[in-house]
Amino acid sequence: MSETTIPVLRREDAGDDAAREERPRPVWWRRVADALKPAGWPLAAGALAACGFPPLHLIPVLPVAFFLLMRSVSQARTMKQAALAGFAFGLSLHAVGLYWLINAVLIRASDFWWFVPFPSLGCALILAPFAAVPAALCRLAPAGWRRGTLFAGLWTLCDMARLFLFSGFTWNPLGSDWAFHGLPGDILIQPAAWIGVDGLTLLTVLLAVLLPLGRRFAMLCGMVLLVWITAGAIRFHEVVRNEITTRDQPVVVLVQGNVAEKDKISRSDIQDVFDRYLRLTQQGVATGLALAAKAPGAAPPVVYVWPETAYPGILEEDGLSRTVIARTAAGASEGMIGSLGTGPDGHWRNSVVAIDGAGRFLGRYDKARLVPFGEYQPPFLPLQVVPGGGMTPGPGPVSWHLPGLSTAGPLVCYEVIFSGHVVDRKDRPDWLVNVTNDAWYGNSAGPRQHLAAVRLRAVEEGLPVARAANTGVTIVYDARGHDMGRLGWGTEGTLVRIMPRPLPPTLFARFGQAIPAGLCLISIVVALTRRRQFS
Repeated sequence: MSETTIPVLRREDAGDDAAREERPRPVWWRRVADALKPAGWPLAAGALAACGFPPLHLIPVLPVAFFLLMRSVSQARTMKQAALAGFAFGLSLHAVGLYWLINAVLIRASDFWWFVPFPSLGCALILAPFAAVPAALCRLAPAGWRRGTLFAGLWTLCDMARLFLFSGFTWNPLGSDWAFHGLPGDILIQPAAWIGVDGLTLLTVLLAVLLPLGRRFAMLCGMVLLVWITAGAIRFHEVVRNEITTRDQPVVVLVQGNVAEKDKISRSDIQDVFDRYLRLTQQGVATGLALAAKAPGAAPPVVYVWPETAYPGILEEDGLSRTVIARTAAGASEGMIGSLGTGPDGHWRNSVVAIDGAGRFLGRYDKARLVPFGEYQPPFLPLQVVPGGGMTPGPGPVSWHLPGLSTAGPLVCYEVIFSGHVVDRKDRPDWLVNVTNDAWYGNSAGPRQHLAAVRLRAVEEGLPVARAANTGVTIVYDARGHDMGRLGWGTEGTLVRIMPRPLPPTLFARFGQAIPAGLCLISIVVALTRRRQFS
């Protein structure tokens, strides 16, 4: 060995080694920061993706948001880091998308001021794992179109699994991003009649993850979008020619009282609120009777609808109030009125009560899907935050066969968001009636997101929907999800329309969520099947 190859330890080197040994180890917060570093871009990307939700509908941001997420997933050193990236994305997506939940707490801030930070962030923490799972498992496929396809299928399956979370929380599927107001939205949401909103979610995520992969995939995405628009336009215009008449549809009088939620809670002006609804009903029924008289053939029946809990009591047990309402609405065939109810167990129910032209009680529908933390308290929550201990759910969708009226399917507020679970499959109604009170959430994105869900249910089921909302938006959609008239947010008045006709059961109405679930499984199988790479 030559002399030049013998290492010589210099004094300076020894000093550097000593200094290196004396250098303090990173403190705990640096370790935490290093561990969370992979979550930085996904946090920003999730907040960006939330801009696609109603009412913004900024769909062009989705490819950017999912590109940032997928890059973080691919750069993750372990599956655990990939799951963390997905968790961060889902956390910010839902925290921003559900920001308006804070408004419900602010209404009772004097009692629940300490709870203000928790609704949006708490729900986001619960929902974030549904994004972490696809982010982690998509690494089972090689990077590129396979990983993106696997991710889209897993994302949609996990999104659908939110149906089983507590009493269910399927709010804001990405497929609802396409429910623009007006003709563009009418066309873009038509494929929901075949594949449901979850199928639209699958397509949305597929387009978002494949578009950034190169020119060929961008062209493929453009072709898919062109087919989507063409198929939607054809269905939107063709179904009008193929409408069927089962029975004459009624004239609906939808009453929007515009009662502030603080007034409803304080119950300080119960009589004034009741008088307001009586006055509006009288005016609306008079307009409805005049419209019915102009209809060709026999005059259709007139039915009036009050929003969720519009009657400040238990209407089923108050014969005097039912008589007063019926006399005020003289000439109407029936009324459907949002009210409280009680079950055999004595617990409260959120209900819709049907009465006839004489005020006689015809039936009651109890809300089946309760709002977690609002009407229903999950058992793991240590403190009681739901007033009165919460409510008891009803048995599920029913169809009302009221005298002289086409069959109606009642829905209360939040339960209209559950795709594939809004009608009695064995007794399909001719139209849906949705009563709601979105005053809890103020003039925010929340009521608009809720409205998008109502519109998508009309398309999925091929059924028109009449929606009576306390503070808006009160609206009538035909069986294509087309706006037939509305009352905007924060106005007092009535909306009077002849209900559009139903369509034959759609493909989705026949097979429900089995269709999008099957499409997700096909995506997963294609992604995991070995074959020649396209890129």
